Amino acid sequence: MDIRKVKKLIEMLENSNLEEIEIQEGEESVRLVKSNKGVATIPTAQSIVLPAEQSPTNQDHAQPVSTSNDNQEEVGDYITSPMVGTFYASASPGSKPFISVGDTVAEGDVVCIVEAMKMMNEIKSEFSGKVVSIEVENSEPVEYGQTLFKIS
Repeated sequence: MDIRKVKKLIEMLENSNLEEIEIQEGEESVRLVKSNKGVATIPTAQSIVLPAEQSPTNQDHAQPVSTSNDNQEEVGDYITSPMVGTFYASASPGSKPFISVGDTVAEGDVVCIVEAMKMMNEIKSEFSGKVVSIEVENSEPVEYGQTLFKIS
């Protein structure tokens, strides 16, 4: 890995609120950890990335997610976002939303649009049932796998 890249990463870490940065290029990786004394670098020849389920930073978030997924299976079906983007409840501003709470949807019905990279992607229901709740607001950013609708 180029030393100029490492120096730039150190500078970025010092000027940010981040505590740690880890970058991997091929088989090389660099992990920078901010400490009270400054920034320490640990270059390695092999990757030192932990699997997501073992990573201490991800583990705090993993438990609630798995718990809510267990609850989701008990309550009903959930339509989730297949991508990162912007949620739109209707085809155009001012028009009627595709679905509302209390509506009945059939498998294959368009329920919303997620805009990603200037592309409007119609999201279709994978389930048939009644819309119990809409979990996001119109024009709100959504993450991959984020629950959009609860269907019973």
